Amino acid sequence: MTRASVTAYARLHFGFCNLSLARERLYGSLGVGLDRPSIRVTATPADAVSCAHPTVREYAVRSVDLLDVAGADLAVEGEFPRHVGLGSGTQFALATLVAVARAHDESVDTRALAPELGRGGRSGVGVATFGNGGFVLDAGHPTARFTTSRPAVGEWSVPPVAARHPIPDDWRFLVVVPDAPAGPSGDDEDRSMRSVVESAPPTPSDRLAGVIARRVLPAITEGSAERFGAAVAEVGRLNGTWYADEQGGVYRPPAGELVAALDDSPAVYGAGQSSWGPAAYGVTDAERSGAAREAGRAALDAAGVDGRVLVAEGRNRGALVDAERRND
Repeated sequence: MTRASVTAYARLHFGFCNLSLARERLYGSLGVGLDRPSIRVTATPADAVSCAHPTVREYAVRSVDLLDVAGADLAVEGEFPRHVGLGSGTQFALATLVAVARAHDESVDTRALAPELGRGGRSGVGVATFGNGGFVLDAGHPTARFTTSRPAVGEWSVPPVAARHPIPDDWRFLVVVPDAPAGPSGDDEDRSMRSVVESAPPTPSDRLAGVIARRVLPAITEGSAERFGAAVAEVGRLNGTWYADEQGGVYRPPAGELVAALDDSPAVYGAGQSSWGPAAYGVTDAERSGAAREAGRAALDAAGVDGRVLVAEGRNRGALVDAERRND
C-alpha cells in the first residue's frame, strides 16, 4: 500500500481588486504563501473513510467520491486555526484531496477539482499558493457571472493567476492572531459578500487599480519590503471601506486596534487585516523580525486581548507531498 502525506501552508490575503458590479472584473485577489503555520494530512488506502478530525473527514468523504476510490484512513498533524484569515479551509481541503489520491497512486488536478470541494469561488490565492507558493494576483471573474444566489458547489472555476512573483528571501511576515471570534464562513460569509458586492461603489476599485499596478507589482519585482508593505496596507484600507458595514469598521475588531499599534512600529513597513480577520499581519524583513515580533506582542497588549504572535517567511513552493510504498 502507499502511505501519502501532504503538508500545506498558510497564506495571507491582502484584499480584492474590485467588488463593484459597475466594473468588468469582479474580485481578483492578492496574497502570499507563508512557511508557517501548516497542516499535515497523512492517508493510507482503506475500504471506507476513517478520520478523527471532523473537517478533514468531511473533505475526505468528498474526495473519495470525486476520485472514485474505496476509502482512506487519515491522520492530521499540526493544524492551524480556522476562519481567522490564514486560509485553512482551502489548505485542509486540497491537502486531503491530494493525500487520498496519492494513497491510491492516483494523480489529481487540484485547480480543476477545488470547486468540487467548495473552494476557490471568489479568491484564487489559496489554490494558487497550494500549487506553487509565492506572491499571487488572480484575475477574478467576469462581473456578468455574478448572481445574488449562491452557486452550487462545483459550478465555478478557480480564478486564473494573472501574476506570480517569488517572495524575496529576506522578507518576513508578522502574523498576530488574537483570541477573538472567528471570521464569517459558509452561509454567513456568502450573505456578507452578497451584501457588500450589491452596494459597493466603484471608486475604491479605480484607486486599487493604480495601487496594484504602480505600487504593489513594482515593489515585489524590485524586492522592496518597505514599499510592498505600504502598498498592500493601502489595498487593505481601501477594501475595508467596502466592508465597513459588515464588519464594524475598516477592520473587524479587534484587528483595527492591532493594525493601529503595528503601524506605530518602525520595524513594520505596513500592516493590515488578512481576509475577514481577526488575524492581522505586518510586512517586515529578517533584520527587523525580532523587533516586529515584540511589536506584535505589544499590539495584543494595547488591544487588551490574548493571542498568538509568529513571524513567517514567504514560501515559494507549493504543498509538500511525500508518498511511500509500504509492504504491510
